[in-house]
Amino acid sequence: MEKVTKFTERFNEVLGYSYVKQTALAKAANVSKQCISDYKSGKSVPSIDTLYLICKFLDVSADYLLGLEKQ
Repeated sequence: MEKVTKFTERFNEVLGYSYVKQTALAKAANVSKQCISDYKSGKSVPSIDTLYLICKFLDVSADYLLGLEKQ
């Protein structure tokens, strides 16, 4: 079983309340839908550039997604 990271936990949380489709997020972050699925499942984490685009699109701070602050 994959270890669930704080990023994975919070990424799923933010996606849950944002109602954003994975395809729209993938397009905004310049990654494939499979990459978004991998982030959701904890199989991988985004690069710093991709994290920036994800945060901008979802209107959430990187500190929150990385578990460095509470929101």
